[in-house]
Amino acid sequence: MQVHLIAKETNYRLLPFRFLRMDDGRQDGVLVTAETGEYLFLSDTELNQLVHKQIDRHTKLYRDLLARHFIYEPGVHDPLPEMAAQYRSRKSFMFGGPALHLFVVTLRCNHTCQYCQVSRAPVGGSGHDMSAEHAAHAVDRLFESPSPLLTVEFQGGEPLLAFDRIRQVIESVQRRNEVEQRSIQFVISSTLHHLSEEILDFANEHGVHFSTSLDGPAFLHNANRPTPTKNSYERTLDGIHRVRERLGRDRVSALTTLTARSLEHPQAIIDEYVEQGFNSISLRPLSPYGFAKKSESRLDYSVSQYTDFYKKALTYLIAVNTQGAYLSEGYTSLLLTNILTPFSTGYVDLRSPAGAGLGALVYNYDGSVYPSDEARMLLEMGEDGLRLGAVSQPLKELLTSPVIELLLSAGVAEALPGCSDCALVPYCGADPVEHYARQGDPIGHRAFSAFCQRNMELLTHIFRLLRDGDEQTRRVLLSWVSRRSLADLPSAGYKG
Repeated sequence: MQVHLIAKETNYRLLPFRFLRMDDGRQDGVLVTAETGEYLFLSDTELNQLVHKQIDRHTKLYRDLLARHFIYEPGVHDPLPEMAAQYRSRKSFMFGGPALHLFVVTLRCNHTCQYCQVSRAPVGGSGHDMSAEHAAHAVDRLFESPSPLLTVEFQGGEPLLAFDRIRQVIESVQRRNEVEQRSIQFVISSTLHHLSEEILDFANEHGVHFSTSLDGPAFLHNANRPTPTKNSYERTLDGIHRVRERLGRDRVSALTTLTARSLEHPQAIIDEYVEQGFNSISLRPLSPYGFAKKSESRLDYSVSQYTDFYKKALTYLIAVNTQGAYLSEGYTSLLLTNILTPFSTGYVDLRSPAGAGLGALVYNYDGSVYPSDEARMLLEMGEDGLRLGAVSQPLKELLTSPVIELLLSAGVAEALPGCSDCALVPYCGADPVEHYARQGDPIGHRAFSAFCQRNMELLTHIFRLLRDGDEQTRRVLLSWVSRRSLADLPSAGYKG
């Protein structure tokens, strides 16, 4: 009789969920995640009870499972409308079309960075700048996207060496936008070494933002980003100060690229960003593309070395924040937004379906169009297989190319082997371009995927912080979600 009553009181049905044993010896060491991205920590016993429908309906656990869409009660409450609304919000980026449009206006650059991902050309070289005709076609493609929010980002090389082309594009976009009425942001990803008063006046008039690279204190930045004059750090800081004085503090952001030497100095890098008054730092690993690929034997490191560095840096960052400074970490902010909210960040590498092509387009200086900056950089490895077409082709034609079909076939993480049953898939992406670059296949083998290893380790670490961290730690992490902004998180980031 007692067994019958328990069975009657726990007459619930399971909704789809995934689980991960976090292997940390904790009683609540099982992370369970719902299709909607909601999550709970359970013990093995509770997981077993959940699966066998033995959870007492009078407990808090039962109410949490019900509220977070792990279970439902037939005939009492239909969870599907709520779940559909949350899922639609999480995947809302699918309805907007490409929102990030990158214009590679030149390959010319005065730096000789060994980790550079692109084939730089001499400052005085010719044949490496985008033509006026190609720029005009790219503006046409931009407005063929249905997205109401557009980011136009100028990259190189050093884009300020082709400032006339930047001027042409911005003025053309703003003239057409008088009719189109889109919300448009302009970003120039630059070393800031070639700023002039003319450029600053133009940026002030047209609301242009700047993104630059700051790899840490002088000894590290100058080693990573050498110039013939050996004062890259000093000139970058001078550019940052000039932008701030002329345009305001929120009009310039920075990020760092990490070499093997960088991994030895997490505190020094963070201290530099605090000293320079930034609100955000982005701790980017080396790229597997272009020049960076050729130099990896000297500059590269394993995924575990990177994630060990990242955890140390995150611990120090949290301590810095608790002492009164505000400095968020860009990638953690993105992951936290995916974990703690039902909204999309818009960050293309963490999209499923993949954001390459569908969320971003790159107009190369030579008139070619690519689905992402990383796809363009495969040129430096002798690979042009991910070219969508020419900038003169209509957007509809570019987005129905065989390359898009290839990327989409490998771009839905929930359907990929190794991802479909992963508890972290609601917060992750597919990134077929990186797998194509590293493994020669857009799906790749997830067991050997640096993308998967890195994201699994970082996501698991963040979940541990949310579960085990003290009140101050959780408060800091939550502040990184609420205070995220486009100014703090450049849409793509400086690659030069």
